[in-house]
Amino acid sequence: MIKLVVGVGNPGPEYELTRHNIAWLVMSCMPSIENNNWKNKFKGEYTDATIDGEKVYFLKPMTYMNLSGESTQPLMHFFKIKPSELLVIHDEVDLPFGQIAFKTGGGLAGHNGLKSIAKCLGDQSFHRLRVGVGRPKHGSTADWVLGKFPAEQDQELGIVLEETAKAVSFALKSGIPKASNKFNRKDFLKID
Repeated sequence: MIKLVVGVGNPGPEYELTRHNIAWLVMSCMPSIENNNWKNKFKGEYTDATIDGEKVYFLKPMTYMNLSGESTQPLMHFFKIKPSELLVIHDEVDLPFGQIAFKTGGGLAGHNGLKSIAKCLGDQSFHRLRVGVGRPKHGSTADWVLGKFPAEQDQELGIVLEETAKAVSFALKSGIPKASNKFNRKDFLKID
């Protein structure tokens, strides 16, 4: 059972619509928390919702991506949440835009948000939701993920965010294995 969903990103208006902040955009589309008041604590903003009779916390670390663990670990300690009860939503350059994949444990693929969380927890067996942002054809990956989604992608981005939020909700109700079977590598932009 997932008890904490962490969306990693960077605070500040200059990062609002960047690929690196796609997790925060997904969280803003989740019906269970969209009208919630968020509290400022644990170097982040958090809220909670009751899903199928269980309390689930949602956290947006305000530490910048590469220090996400400094927000995640204190909240987990305070609410007695285990790494196996954690789902981290993050951008993924190794998946094309429009695809997502749930994953449990394994490598961190050089993602600084995941590295920070794993370091602070002393454990990397937590669940992740990799949200595809694709790779740049030219230029650096860092510039790509810190770049904003182009305006001509607004409609596609809306579809991806809405469908990804549904996938998170499904995972919270049905578990990560069932969510993996249903959503992994599904291309939301090719839904009939």
